[in-house]
Amino acid sequence: MASVRTPAVAPLTLLLLDRIRRTARTAMRLVLASASPARLRVLRAAGLSPEVVVSGIDEDAVSGTPEQIALSLAGYKAEAVAATLNGSAVVVGCDTVLDLNGEAMGKPSSEADATARWRRLRGQTGNLVTGHCVIRTDTGQQARAMASTAVTFGRPSDAEIAMYISTGEPLLVAGGFTIDGLGGWFVDRLDGDHTNVIGISLPTLRRLLAGMDLPLTLLWRPLSSP
Repeated sequence: MASVRTPAVAPLTLLLLDRIRRTARTAMRLVLASASPARLRVLRAAGLSPEVVVSGIDEDAVSGTPEQIALSLAGYKAEAVAATLNGSAVVVGCDTVLDLNGEAMGKPSSEADATARWRRLRGQTGNLVTGHCVIRTDTGQQARAMASTAVTFGRPSDAEIAMYISTGEPLLVAGGFTIDGLGGWFVDRLDGDHTNVIGISLPTLRRLLAGMDLPLTLLWRPLSSP
């Protein structure tokens, strides 16, 4: 059998791609308008190196349906951060809310609230909705989109719920649970994008960037970066 030879152009192509990405990153900053370490982890794992600038928006000041709350807060966060920046940047704002039968569930207010919530969630299916807002400061373009993932919860015992609440994790996240942490033990099924449940939907972000003539591949870290 004849051996397969790697085309000689491949290394040159990689070098050109690397140069393009380096140039894009020099000209265009990527800024995450969120304090969420989970969102930052998702973007880093996907090849991006965003700066983090926290908006300081009062999330409790917005009301409406779960979708309205998530999309409005995502926009407010992105707009607040974009207004503070100089030069060209792509600003990404997100907000996540658990929709359980039309009720918006953000972060639990206390351990008692988290406990009561988990007793309601047992065996139920809710929609985890995340609003996304992307702003290009060089062109003034702004785009928004919603991502939704159905989450079917397991049936943890009262003792398991008490132990989970005692870790403090549920008090830090929208809906009072995680899929990439301790809460993942108590989620039976996801129907939709799993990155959305972590806090930022990669497919949704890719589409928003493409709509602004900005392929996300130009924002990838240089190939030589760890």
